[in-house]
Formats: sequence, structure tokens, C-alpha cells
Amino acid sequence: MKKIIPVLIAVVLIIVVAAIGFGTMLLDKYSYSKERADLTEYFGVRGDDDVPIILQDEQVEEHAKLWDGVCYFDFATVHKYFNDRFYEDKKESLLLYALPDVVVSTKIGSQSVSVGGDGSSRDYVIARYEGDTLYVAADFVKEYSNFSYTLYTEPNHMQVYTQWDERQVAVITKDTQVRYQGGIKSDILTDVSKGDKVVVLETMETWSKVKTEDAFIGYVENKRMGEAFAETLLPVTDYVEPVYQSNTRDHKINLAWHAVASAAGNDTLSEMMAGTKSINVISPTWFALSDNEGNFTSNATAGYVSQAHSMGLEVWGLVDNFTNEGVDTYEVLAGTSTRSHLISGLIAAALEYDLDGINVDFENISLDAGEPFIQFIRELSIPCRQHGIVLSVDNYVPMGYTDHYNRKEQGIVADYVVIMGYDEHYRGSETAGSVASINFVEKGIADTVAQVPAHKVINAIPFYTRIWETNGTTVDSQAVGMEIAQQYVKEHGITTVWNEETCQNYGEYQSDGSLFQVWLEDSDSIRVKLNIMSKYGIAGVAEWKLGFEVDSIWDVIEEYMNQS
Repeated sequence: MKKIIPVLIAVVLIIVVAAIGFGTMLLDKYSYSKERADLTEYFGVRGDDDVPIILQDEQVEEHAKLWDGVCYFDFATVHKYFNDRFYEDKKESLLLYALPDVVVSTKIGSQSVSVGGDGSSRDYVIARYEGDTLYVAADFVKEYSNFSYTLYTEPNHMQVYTQWDERQVAVITKDTQVRYQGGIKSDILTDVSKGDKVVVLETMETWSKVKTEDAFIGYVENKRMGEAFAETLLPVTDYVEPVYQSNTRDHKINLAWHAVASAAGNDTLSEMMAGTKSINVISPTWFALSDNEGNFTSNATAGYVSQAHSMGLEVWGLVDNFTNEGVDTYEVLAGTSTRSHLISGLIAAALEYDLDGINVDFENISLDAGEPFIQFIRELSIPCRQHGIVLSVDNYVPMGYTDHYNRKEQGIVADYVVIMGYDEHYRGSETAGSVASINFVEKGIADTVAQVPAHKVINAIPFYTRIWETNGTTVDSQAVGMEIAQQYVKEHGITTVWNEETCQNYGEYQSDGSLFQVWLEDSDSIRVKLNIMSKYGIAGVAEWKLGFEVDSIWDVIEEYMNQS
């Protein structure tokens, strides 16, 4: 018996130790971790002034800054998420915002702001540079943009809302924790109490992904929440979207460009209008940028306008950026002083000559001039709106490389967006081809009305044809009017056939090793283009240019103009 007792004791001890070990293992397996996540690491806080952004229900890659208790967004973030109408004038260190009737301006680094000349101040620096990066105070951006934000500290992060859609929420039914991942061993992000409300982002079998009221995104056990229900956030109530009144007409526009290379060209108006039908707007090519200071040359005369008005025509004077050499469009438009000087001059000319409109024909705009260009259109629209002057803007057919023309913004602030529905192939093209095939024209219209209201879109048609010569790898062409093109076809015995792909009469012949080709613009091709324009219900038609057409083309255009 004495020998058995020690053995029994040993066995009992082994069982006890095993039980303790097993219990500890079970306790470790099924107990909730009390480890807390490093929140600075969780949010990715990069320093004391860094503020990660939770936009709607997702943390974005962009961060804000916190200086002197004020939140700032970098300029790229402002444009991307809140409002791309803010303009940075790097040349004069200004931050601008164009409203329908005035321009808001502040000197970068200042607390003062001018609204159409009326000054006021804020109790913070409105905009400031950090290195080469411009930052704008969130509160100032909010004055002109529809969003809300809440700043949290320890650690820094901010909740931002730009939309107020319906969402699924649930109420916490028992004090618990929000964890980094779905599992009791995952680190704790934050505590939530009974009665707290969370946004339910994703529901799984036993856990749900949620966002707390202070913008922590993690996981909570389903048994700690009540049933999810729909809730709509209260939208911002202190922001009113600006209304940009337009000077659009209540009838179709038929605009003909009149090429006026000198003052003497004004005397050809009667000659150019002879035989035309249904034109209601004449656009003489009068004004051209002449230097980088915002000056321009002018061939305008009051007599021309008076004569045009007597013929029932509105006059929309054209200004271009390519007639005079040595002009850098970026240099003219990027600086507020030169841009303002140009605008003042154009408005003064419009009022002096009693113009009905201004037609902006700025071409080959470089990428860096894109934002200055659209700021110019915004600012020019203000006095045009005030004086009842129609503002129209000419654009290439939309292509990826012309996105910086910002047709969507043009469609908001300008009265008409004109598509130059030609130059599909041009002198310098690597291959011969149509000036304006039907697919090219329709795509241009479709892509434009996707960004601009149809009642503001005018499509311009060509009154010219290119005669192409291809010799080996050498391709060249010349642009000629309709009558000359028809004479060329006749003189060279070319038989033309209707080409369904381009919807044009096509002809060719060979001579001395060269292939000569024409895709004619004539009544047949123009009629198809006008039918497409009717299909999209756009504002009207424009023609480049008077003097290149044959009289019969006006019957086709008049038919389009008379359609309801």
C-alpha cells in the first residue's frame, strides 16, 4: 500500500497538470485578446501635422494637414474630391474662384479675401505653400463646395462626406470592441458601448465589418449588434450650388464664319451673304492675340455690325490665338493680370462695336495651358453674362489628347460649345482620308453631348475638301472649296461613287506614279451630317467658311434649320 500511494499521487499530479494545461489551452483559444492595435500605424499617420482622410466609408490615399488647429487639403485633393473650379495662379501667387457674377481672390499666405472687390478676412491663413505644394484650408474650400468633415485627434484622422446616400446601420447591444479583423484574437481598434450606432459595411457569418461614429473601420461580432436598418445621412444645408445663367437663344443657331484678314475684308459681307439662306449669326475673324501681355489686333468696324444687324444677323466676333506669331497662349492666360487685361479688352470691343457675342477660337492649347484656358473662359463669362453677350467656344472633336479643354466646364459657364467637326485628316496627316467622315462627326457630337447639354452644342461642318496626293511614303494635300473640288473632279475625269463608310462621294485617279484622292464635301455628305445633328437635338450648325460653298448647299441647310 505504501508503494501504491506515491504512484497514485504522481498519477493525480499528472492528471492535474494535464488538466491545467488543457484548461489553459482552452482558455487561450476561446478568450478574447486584449491587445490593442497601434492606431498611428493603423491610420498611417505620418507625423504630428498629418491627417488621414476617411472619405465616405473608405480611407483614401490622400492625407490632409493640421497647422495651428486648421485642416488643409493639398490642391490636387481639392480638385479631385471637392471642387476643380479653384484656380492657382502660380505667376502671381493667387488662389481664385470664379462665381457666376464675381471672382473670389486671395493672396496665397494671407487671411484676406476679395469677393468681386469687396474685402473680408478669415481667422486663419486661407492658402499656403509647403515647399512647392499649395494647401487650402478645408473651411475655405467648404465655403464653395458641397461637403462636410469632422476632425478627430489621438490619433489624427478626419471623416469627410461628399454624398449623403442611404446606408445600413446597427445599434450596439452590449459593450464590446471593434477589432482590426474578424476574430477574437485580432487586435482591438476601439471600444464601443451599448447604444452606439455603427455603419454596417459588410455582413459575414459571425462578424460584420463596420465603421464607428468616429471613423474607425473594423469588425464587430454580430451577436453584439441589433438588426441592421436603413438610414440616410443629413446633407449639408449651408451650401447653395451656384447658378450660371446662359444667354442661349430659343431658336436654332446657324453660324457662318467670315474670314476677315484685314479691315478691307469687311467690305465683302454683302458678297459673302449673297445666295445664302437661314444664316442668323455671322462670326467675322476679327481679333487675334498679338503678344503675351493680353493685347490683340482688331479688324472690327461699326459699319460691318450695323450692316449685319440690318440683314437680321447677330455678330459674334471671333478671337484666335494663332494668327499672329510669337504668342504663347500659356503666358497670356496663366497670369491673372494678363488674363484680365485680355478680357477687359474683349468686352470693351464688344461694347464699342455693339457685338452680340464673342467666339473664342483658341487652338493647339498645350497641357499646361489647359487650366489657365478654362479659367479664362470662366472669367470671360462673367462680364459676358452681365452685358448679355453670347460666349461661344470652339473645340476640336473630342479626343483623349484634348480632355484638358474641359468641355464639361465650358458647358456650364459658356453659352455655346462649338465642335469643329472637321480636320479628321489634315495637311500633315500620315495617310490620306476624309476631312469629316460620318463616324468621326457622330462620335464628336455624341462625346460632346455626354458632357455638355445638347441645347448648348453647335456642330461645325466643312465647306472644303482636301485633294490628296500620295507618292510612295510622301503624303500631301491642299484644301479647296466645294466648287473647285467639283471642277477638279470634272477636269480629271474622275468617277465618284458613294462611300457608305464615310458617307461621302469618293473618287481617285493615278498619274505619274502618284495616287490622287478626294472625299467630297457636297450636298449629299452635308445632308447626312445634318441628319445626325438632328438625331442628337443639338443647338445648331456652323460652317467653315463663307465663300467655300456652292449655293445649292444652302437649300440643304435651310431644310435642317426648318426642322422642329
